[in-house]
Amino acid sequence: MDIYNLDEVPAFTTKDGSEIRELLSHRNSAIRLQSLAEARIPIGRQTIAHYHKRTEEIYYITQGTAEMKIDGEVRNVTVGDAIAIPPGATHQITNIGAVELRLLCCCAPPYEDHDTILME
Repeated sequence: MDIYNLDEVPAFTTKDGSEIRELLSHRNSAIRLQSLAEARIPIGRQTIAHYHKRTEEIYYITQGTAEMKIDGEVRNVTVGDAIAIPPGATHQITNIGAVELRLLCCCAPPYEDHDTILME
C-alpha cells in the first residue's frame, strides 16, 4: 500500500519554475499512468508559460487566487476550481492573491521534465 503525506514529501523545482511536491507517481508507488503533485507559487509570482507534448493536466486550486492563462484565454481562479489543460495547450498560472497559491496537479501520463516545452 502506497500512502504519502504532503508534509513528508520533499519539494523540488520543475522546469516551469513552480515548487512541486510529488505525492504519487511511478517514481514512488504502484501508480504508472498518471501522477499527483502539489504545486506552490509565492505571492506575485508565476510559472513560465509552457506546454506539454503528451501530458494532459488537471489543476485543482486548494489555496489562494490566481490568473490562469491557457492558449491566450485568461480567467481568474480560486479555491475549489478545477482547470483542464489538454496536451499542446500553452499555459501559465500567476498568483494574484494575498497568500501562497497551492494547487494539486494531476498529470496523465505522469509528469516528466522532458515533456515540458518552455515558451520563454
